[in-house]
Amino acid sequence: MWCDDHVPARALDRARELYQRGLAEQARFRFPAAIRLLKRGLVVAARADDIPERTEVRVRVLGVLGTCLAETSGRDSAIEVFEVARREIATLSDLDLCAELSAAIDLSQGVVVMRTGQPEQAIVWFTRYVSFVDRAMERADGGDKFPLRLVFGLINRAYANGAVRKQEPAVADLERAIAVAHKYDLKQSYPYAIHALGNVHKQCGDLAEALRRYEEAEHIFRADEQAAPLARMQMDQAEAMLMIGLSDEAGKHLDEALPVMRREKFGQEIAEVEMFRASAALLDGELDLARRMARASQRKLEKRGSTWWMMAALIELWAHGRRALQTNRVTESLVQKALGLSDELAANRLVDESRFARLLAVRLELRRGRLAAAEELLRRLPGPRTVTPIDHRMQRRLVLSELAVAKGNRRAALLHARLGLEELGHVRDQLGGLELVSATAVHGRELGELATRLVLEGNDARRLFRWLERTRAQTYRYEPLEHVDNTEVAARITEVRGLSRELMRAGLDGRPTGDLRDRLAKAQREANRLGWNSQRWGKPRPVATITEVVAELGERAMVSFATSEGDMVAVVIAGGRVRMVRLGDAAEALESAQKLHFDLNALAPDHLPAPLVQVIGASAQKQADRLDALLVKPLRQLIGDRDLVMVPTGSLYAVPWGVLPSLHGRPVVTAPSATAWLAAAQTGVPKTERVLVVRGPGLLFGQGEVDRLAIHHENATVLTGESATAAEVLTHLDGADLVHIAAHGEHETENALFSRLELFDGALFAHELGRLRKPPAHVVLAACELALNRIRPGDEALGFAGAMLAGGTRTVVAAASKVGDEASAAAMADYHRALVAGAAPAVALAEAMAKDPFRRPFLCLGSG
Repeated sequence: MWCDDHVPARALDRARELYQRGLAEQARFRFPAAIRLLKRGLVVAARADDIPERTEVRVRVLGVLGTCLAETSGRDSAIEVFEVARREIATLSDLDLCAELSAAIDLSQGVVVMRTGQPEQAIVWFTRYVSFVDRAMERADGGDKFPLRLVFGLINRAYANGAVRKQEPAVADLERAIAVAHKYDLKQSYPYAIHALGNVHKQCGDLAEALRRYEEAEHIFRADEQAAPLARMQMDQAEAMLMIGLSDEAGKHLDEALPVMRREKFGQEIAEVEMFRASAALLDGELDLARRMARASQRKLEKRGSTWWMMAALIELWAHGRRALQTNRVTESLVQKALGLSDELAANRLVDESRFARLLAVRLELRRGRLAAAEELLRRLPGPRTVTPIDHRMQRRLVLSELAVAKGNRRAALLHARLGLEELGHVRDQLGGLELVSATAVHGRELGELATRLVLEGNDARRLFRWLERTRAQTYRYEPLEHVDNTEVAARITEVRGLSRELMRAGLDGRPTGDLRDRLAKAQREANRLGWNSQRWGKPRPVATITEVVAELGERAMVSFATSEGDMVAVVIAGGRVRMVRLGDAAEALESAQKLHFDLNALAPDHLPAPLVQVIGASAQKQADRLDALLVKPLRQLIGDRDLVMVPTGSLYAVPWGVLPSLHGRPVVTAPSATAWLAAAQTGVPKTERVLVVRGPGLLFGQGEVDRLAIHHENATVLTGESATAAEVLTHLDGADLVHIAAHGEHETENALFSRLELFDGALFAHELGRLRKPPAHVVLAACELALNRIRPGDEALGFAGAMLAGGTRTVVAAASKVGDEASAAAMADYHRALVAGAAPAVALAEAMAKDPFRRPFLCLGSG
């Protein structure tokens, strides 16, 4: 049958059409579809034997085909195609055309070798391509096509330089690419350059700037509905999050990108997502999951001929190694595997990764008792580079500490631990939002645990206090800075508020909620990520000294709890003396704290049947008695009848101390650390000139509560009904002396900064508290659960009340469990009556709680 494809001129036109369609499919990352079109183009072009342009068309087709084959079949298949293209170029007599086509193949080959883990080779190919484009632009004979080519050549070379930690040339290339894109109005290339700039900052250790650039690019990709490049970028964002310690947030990011990659039939990215998921699991201590996903990633990458398989193998190795260290089953074969992988990584110029594998070998040798072998391995291992990731640096410090312990040098071990935590602090100081700051603690977890154990062995209470302050609640060490308004964050939180309200209505109406839940989760994630860069904290405060704490405490006592190797310990500062008390099994105390929390929640409803109250009350009393016996009675001789400052750990954060028999009626303040308490205490006693009272919707006793408070605070601003909106409350919170908010509230376990108060127009989120230019001094949250926190490693506690404390509020009174409306109203009336009479917040709360402690489980947080 006769076909146009058999007529040479028409065949060539058809080949060009197939090439353009294949190029478009490649741009959408649809590689299998692109390959089919491009192979068809080669077949059709072969029928144009007598037309000189045939070779040019075939070479252009081969260049794109090679990059697509690299994604689906591996590097070797791509290189073979490029060699075919180069041989065809050699048959051309037009030298200018030869140079242009050779440059195009150089670019394609650079992309392939970069994607398969050979960035230094890629730099060579990209430089050849950029040099050609520069010459062409100087001659001004390329029309509009060369500026766009120059931008993408520069972007690709920047990627490669960033991969080998050459920051200056990478940034220079990207700044030039952005300038060219602006000059020639190449809007489609701009987000790719911003994405690349994020990658360079990530590779060179500036994680805060990397996240900022990713957010900028993400906004453009989303606006243009470019799903495939967005998915690629989300994978890079996830890697930056993992480097900070945000394993849960990284997982959500990857979960969003993965379906797009599968739908678009991505190749290598699927394996890379599995690798990053393995890394997140390793960070969370899910070792079996980490090994399984790392092996799956490694198989895919090996099949593709990518040297990145070694990165997946490194994650699998560390998961295996940590399991061996936990079970004390370290074998010679595992040590050799670590050393062998280290050599392979080094041969491929993966310097930091090679050293990371060797650090594992040192730890394994130490655990086997082979001190000399471990010391020799470490001696031959160079120190960290400027761009070495923080988790690698922490592992090196941990190894140095463990080696010092093995040699009996406790002093040297503690020195390395201190230096390591200082390095981690420098990274933390560069970050923005509360969530980023709190997440970094995971990298110092093992180092802090080792230091705590060593200090405990020395029975030195003063030194233990100093180490606890170095390792816990670093989120609260920063001086708040004035917030810079971010309209995009505000808009996203407004969207979250609207979606939350619509979701609640849909649930009440019995309508489907699946789509709303997905949209809400997406909007929350976007608000979170935008918020990471909407704040910058001031300089870190120095760790509180014992002398400072003793002076500020006066007649009060401080009890700082900690756990080490399953034991609970308390450091008590009272009467100018510092003592340490070992309290026994930590698991028992932490479990009792959780059970007490559940019982208090069960007791909260206002009108429970009496038999139920009796049963639940008895259970709550049992847990309170148990906690009293475990945590307070052993300290009785040290603390006497003093007012207390409690610094909890883990689930003890949720204990309303006034329910413990020994502490009924006693003023108690809860603080995340002595340093945080000292900073709050030194802000001075708040005034009561600017008073704000807020009543949210749906409270059975809310109006009566507000009326009673109005008697105590005649000049108070009262927001109720339609005036109690999130925006209005935020406006009046700014600079207030005393704030009382009676509203329903809820703590978000997985997303602490979206813990919320329910107001007339929807939720007021903890996220929004950072918008306050001058935080309120004293806040009373007559709402459920808003003293709860999400506890990250290092006792990094974050929640609604915690966000207020970190932002500079001196005192927050809130409940860590559910509270009935009637009980809350009665407790708050008693609290304000005592407050107006001149009592300090902790004293006023103790008096109010003492009347019915299990139904009034409030805490005084910060400073009382």
